[in-house]
This record gives sequence, structure tokens and C-alpha cells, in this order.
Amino acid sequence: MTVYNRRGFLAGAAAAGAGLASGVALGGTPASAGTTGTRCVPEFGPFVVRPGDPRFDSLRSGHNMRFTGAPDQVTVVGSAEQVVDAVGAAVAAGKRLVARSGGHCMEDFTTTSDVKAVVDLSQMTAVYHDARRGAFAVEPGALVGEVAETLFKGWGVMIPFTGCATVGIGGHIPGGGYGFFSRKHGLSVDHLNAVEVVTVDATGRPRVIVATDSPSDPNRDLFWAHTGGGAGNFGIVTRYWFRTPGVTSTDPTRLLPRTGNQRARLLMWSWDAMTEQAFTTLVGNYCTWYQNNSAPGSPAVNLWGTLTTNHRSAGTLMLLAGVDESLADGQAMLDAHFAAVTDGVGVEPMVDVQETTPWLDPRNWVSDPAGRQKNKTADLRRSYTPAQIATLWRHLSDDSYYNPNALVNITGFGGRINSVASGATAAVHRDSVLRVYFTAGGWSSEYEDEANMAWVRNLYRELYQDTGGVPVPNAVNGGAFINYPDRDLADPAWNTSGTPWHTLYYRDNYPRLQRIKKRYDPRNVFRHGLSIGLPS
Repeated sequence: MTVYNRRGFLAGAAAAGAGLASGVALGGTPASAGTTGTRCVPEFGPFVVRPGDPRFDSLRSGHNMRFTGAPDQVTVVGSAEQVVDAVGAAVAAGKRLVARSGGHCMEDFTTTSDVKAVVDLSQMTAVYHDARRGAFAVEPGALVGEVAETLFKGWGVMIPFTGCATVGIGGHIPGGGYGFFSRKHGLSVDHLNAVEVVTVDATGRPRVIVATDSPSDPNRDLFWAHTGGGAGNFGIVTRYWFRTPGVTSTDPTRLLPRTGNQRARLLMWSWDAMTEQAFTTLVGNYCTWYQNNSAPGSPAVNLWGTLTTNHRSAGTLMLLAGVDESLADGQAMLDAHFAAVTDGVGVEPMVDVQETTPWLDPRNWVSDPAGRQKNKTADLRRSYTPAQIATLWRHLSDDSYYNPNALVNITGFGGRINSVASGATAAVHRDSVLRVYFTAGGWSSEYEDEANMAWVRNLYRELYQDTGGVPVPNAVNGGAFINYPDRDLADPAWNTSGTPWHTLYYRDNYPRLQRIKKRYDPRNVFRHGLSIGLPS
């Protein structure tokens, strides 16, 4: 067995007993490689870091620097067994605990003042083919970019997930996971085959459960909850297995979607040249194209794209779209898309470039700006109305506000995603054509909080003023995405719709998630500011 991760090559055997596995499980070598010898290294951790340790300040905060935790300890773990021990000790001591993998949570879910024990999964980074399960195993601390690189280099396959390379798998997958290639291949969780989860029963005893997609699995509900129910709700995931449903091959190169070089085109407009009419036409054309070209099975779902409307202080707006290089009519599809989106805009782009890039080209990946941030999200079932586009224009062109990292990003959705029933996975958003991300990020000082948070909050509230300041599902809106959590949705000062936050995120799937919560986390050990509540 050979396991690839950023710690090097690891090898090990599964531990015996009740589904409890070590940090490394049985696996196989890449299909293109010959049989290799194994090399054993000591298991990482556990390492307990407390205040006063020079490592502590680096481990108590996540990516959003608005939030800094004050736990009694951070336990850096290297296996499921170590997670069990850390969870058991925290529960026995009555300490509020949370888990963290990549640390990209956009809210304070791992840093509130009552959190006293943090289980840090960032060193659990193995990515390998598990021949015993006929699937790819991924540990929660592996970053998206590392997973993509390993799957591609070893087997030429991919999981359709975010293009942000530094996001940890541990938090990304339970919320559903999506990216550019989801129009063609579905959500990340549409390729999830099993999860290994540390849960806590009513007596306070932690245990490891492997829950699969098999209809006969008594723990299938726990699997389902991890297909969009959000992280930090039911337990701590210590391993995922991925295999596309319906695939029966034992060849690892056929277990997940294949990938390759991308033919992509980029247009950039200068804000100095942009007019309100041009902006209105551009955004309207873009949204309408996806409204008309996102049906499951449509050839157009082979095209991925995003429109990034930066705040004026950034200087530019950007339209990016691409197709797989091997697609026979890919160039014609790309040309038709850009012609439709730019029709009548009347402002020439300052940049117009098309390139074919290798799959692992650094330009295919993005990274969130470091610092303090506030983020929101919404799904669209149809194009924004002219009044809503006018709202976007007002806030994005506001000269009284300055932050080059403030933007509204509108990404293509639908396609294969919408071929799955809304209740088949916990990820309920199966009827949208666009996903919108609102952010003000990258600032460094607390005194800048008020202006930046006010900008994104007021934009969002005005954009959805007809539905109480939030995207209540209707003919145009589709709700919000839990992987971009926003505590404002649970605050009546910002959500005046009368629609609870959990309806925006989970809609009709919420009662089932509550029942699963009661079964697997009856003590509500795993909770945060927007966690699944126990049923009353």
C-alpha cells in the first residue's frame, strides 16, 4: 500500500475492531505505477498545545482574522484513534469542543469564547486509492489543491470542488462542495461513497462509525447528513471515500471523472470605461445565458464560467469561461457564450485573451486574501431583475467606499447538479442556475471592520429588500449556501423576512437533519452559531 500526502509516503494497516481505523487504511498504487515497496513512518501526534506555548497563537485562529479563539488547548491529531481520545477527554472534562481542518470557516464557529478544546485535523492529509473499498480515500486535513494534484498525477481523475486551493476538505465536503466543473459532473458530494465519523453517544462515549451510501447500511442517514448538512453538526469526519455512483470498474482511473487541459477565455473591463448601461447589459446577459443554458443534459453544461464584478476600487471587472480542450465543439461553444454575454455592452474590454492551460497550471487556482472578512451567498433560479442589477451597480460603483478585495462573484450552476432530486442529498439546492458570492475581505485592522461590513451587509439587504433582506426562495431566489455561513441570516436585525435561517440553507431537508442530529449527537456536543438544532 502506498499513500500520498504532503507529509510524504505513508504506509500502514487497518486497525481491528468495530470499524475503528487508523489514520491510514488499506489502499493501492497508482494505475500507471508499478508495485512499490512500503515505507513506514511514525504516526503524527497527538500534540497538545496550550497557552504559553510559542505554537499556540498560530493554532487558535482560522482564516478569517476577525475571530481569534481562546481555548484551553489545541490538540493536533494524526488519526481517527487520536480524535476519539481527544473528543473523549474533552467531553469527560465538560469542555466545549470543535474541530478544524483547513480553517476557512467564514464565521466564528471554531473561535467563540466558550470553545475550550480544539481538535486540529490539519495534519491528517492522506489521499490514496483504497482498493479494499474500491474508492479514493481522503483525510480531512488535505487541502483542495493537494487533493486535486494527487488525484490528477496518480490517476488523471478529479472531484468537482472549489477552485480555492487552500480550503480544507474536512469543512468543504459536508456542506456539499461545488466548483466550475459541477455543471458537468455535479457537486462534490455527488461522488461521495462513504464517511468515517467520530460521534458521541448519549452516555458521552465517542466512537468511530463508517457510514456509506448503501441503502442497506444502518448508518446511511449519517452518510446522507454529510452530503450537504454542513460541517460541525454531527461529529468529526476523519476520512472520506469518493467514487462516482454507478461505476463498477476496479480500475482506479475510472472511479471518478476524468480531466485534462482547459481552453479558457478571459475578458477584463476597466471600471473607468464602464457605464451603468453597459454594466446592466453585461450582468443581465450573463445571468440570462445561464438561465437558458443550465438544464441537465444540455450540451452547454460542458461550459463553466464566472463573472467577477469587483468594487470600483479594484479597477476592473472580469468574465472568465472555459471548456475541456478535448471537446469537439468547445471553441464554437466558447465563442457563442462570449458573443451572447457581451452583446450590446458597448464597452471594449481592456484585456481579451484565450489560452489552453494544463490542469495543474497555477492560473487555474485562486486564493482568498488573508485578513479580516465578511461574506454572504445566494442562489439564483433566474436572472436578477433590472432593479436588483441597479442595486449592484450602486454599491459596486460607490466612490465613498474603498476596498479592492470587495466584490460580487456570480458563478455558473445547474446542469448535472440539478439532475439530482432535492431530497436525495442533504444539499437541497438542485434548482438554481447561478451561485452568487458577496465579500468584503482582506482588510487588516479592527477599526476598518465597520465600513467593510456595512458595505457588504447593506448591499445584500438592499438587493433582497423585497424578501426581507435575505434570498427567500421564490421565482428568482434559491436560498443560501451553508459553506459560506452568515450569522446575519439568524439575526432579525438583518433578516426581517420571517423565514428562519435553516430554511434558507436546508429548506425541506431540515427536519430530517434534526432527526439525524438527535440519533448521532443527542448531547449536542457538535454545535456552532448556525448548527443543526435538536428537534423539540
